[in-house]
Amino acid sequence: MSSSQVPVHAEIPPPRVEEVSAGIFAYIQLDGSWFLNNAGCVVGSRNATVIDSTGTEARARAFHAALRRVTEKPIATLVNTHSHGDHTHGNFVFAPATAIVASERCRREIIAAGHGSYALFPMIEFGDCPLTPPFVTFDERLNVYVDDLKIELIFVGPAHTTNDIVCWIPERKLLFSGDIIFNGGTPFALGGSVGGWLEALERIEALGAETIVPGHGEVCGPAVIGEVRAYLHFIQESARRGLEAGVEPLELARDLDLGRFAALHDAERLVPNLRRAYAEAQGQPWGAPLDVGRMFTEMLDFNGARPLRCLA
Repeated sequence: MSSSQVPVHAEIPPPRVEEVSAGIFAYIQLDGSWFLNNAGCVVGSRNATVIDSTGTEARARAFHAALRRVTEKPIATLVNTHSHGDHTHGNFVFAPATAIVASERCRREIIAAGHGSYALFPMIEFGDCPLTPPFVTFDERLNVYVDDLKIELIFVGPAHTTNDIVCWIPERKLLFSGDIIFNGGTPFALGGSVGGWLEALERIEALGAETIVPGHGEVCGPAVIGEVRAYLHFIQESARRGLEAGVEPLELARDLDLGRFAALHDAERLVPNLRRAYAEAQGQPWGAPLDVGRMFTEMLDFNGARPLRCLA
């Protein structure tokens, strides 16, 4: 079924465009919960580069329309920061005239996953989003230029996923972090690594960004790096104590005092985060596959058998 209109929810605002530096725009979808990601656009004198797409047909078309209100320049390049559908399902609106760029692992995982997330979020009207994977790939680093403005694409995975990159614009001290940074939402390490994510935070902190466009949530400053780090350390320490006590992650999650992190939305991600930290503490490699179906079942269980809250 085709979908052409973004659903309206009273509890969240409509998407908005925010100019975060001269000619550089963030596309913000609050509240940043499941499938409400951010994207961006860097506009030059002759063309533009887009960073990430969105997760449904309606939201992809709305994003594209918002870009056309910002610039009429051709969109030469689309960068995907990682493989998850909320950042890539909308790639199709930029094809075939736009070069779609990502890490080689991102391309592989987009193809392998297909539209598998549809089954995990039956409440979403995804619409018609033809699978459109990146076709320009790299392993560690790649530079993209908009006029003379350099965008450094830096591989930092495994972290949120096995295939994360960030987009660093050193001249503006501006970082599009992808889902390495969640601002106001619970980080989600099901497909990546808690230990690897902590290392990724060290790498991006060293860049010296003054402005960060996170993968989810409001535009922020570097202090949010410390917030994400604190949460991940909390997960590691909780997992250590849970393993010592012989308690399963779901049981531990039910009894865990989240303290300062209780205000983060999508709290059910605690369960797969603990499961990931348990696996790493037991010697499994960073990014080793976990049972996605089981993890979503456990999140529903943690959530009192209620559906995950998703307003996409």
